Amino acid sequence: MTKSNDTSETVIIKKYANRRLYDTSTSSYVTLEHLSDLVRREVDFEVRDAKTGEDLTRQVLTQIIFEKENKGEGALPVNFLRKLIGFYGAAPQTLLPAWLEMSMNSFADSQEKWNKTLGKTPNPFAMFEQQTRANMELFENAMRMFRPSDSAPTGAAPAGNSEAAKPKAGFNEDAVAILRGQMEAMQAQLDALSGKN
Repeated sequence: MTKSNDTSETVIIKKYANRRLYDTSTSSYVTLEHLSDLVRREVDFEVRDAKTGEDLTRQVLTQIIFEKENKGEGALPVNFLRKLIGFYGAAPQTLLPAWLEMSMNSFADSQEKWNKTLGKTPNPFAMFEQQTRANMELFENAMRMFRPSDSAPTGAAPAGNSEAAKPKAGFNEDAVAILRGQMEAMQAQLDALSGKN
C-alpha cells in the first residue's frame, strides 16, 4: 500500500489475543472485511500485536486472502499456489517478492487501460500476453543486475543461440534453469490463450 485517501499517516490496527482487531483511527473494533475495504481504498495500515507491538500485517493480509479463497472468491490458481509454495526455501525465493510486487504494480497501473480496451478488442488475451511479455522483460533486466558481465539488452541474441542462453559463471545455474523453464511454460500458456499453436 502506497497511499492513503484520508490522511498521510499510516493507520494502526491493534490485534488482541482474542483475535479482535481494533482500528485506532476510528476507535472501533473492525473485521477482516473492513481491512479488505481499506486495501481496496488504498489506505495504508499496519497491524500490530496489542501486547508486544510486533508487526502482524503480512500474516493478517495472508489471512484475508485465505478467507477469500475459502469463500469461493478465489483469484489464485492452484498451480500458482503450488509453485509459490515450491519457492519457499529455494534459491529464487529472494527474487520472487520483488518480481511479484513489480508485476502486481504493473498490472494495477495497466488495469484501467485494460478495462477501457477490453470492450473494444476482439482478442482481449492479446493485451494480457503483451503485458506478461513486458513483465518478463522487466524481470530479465532485474536478473541481469546479478550478472554484471551480461550487458546485452533483452532480445539482442537470437532465440536459438545456445551460447547467449547459458548463465554466466558464478550465477546459480539451477535458479536460471528453473526460471527459464517457468518462462517457457508461461509462454506456452500465453500461446494457447491467444490461439497460437
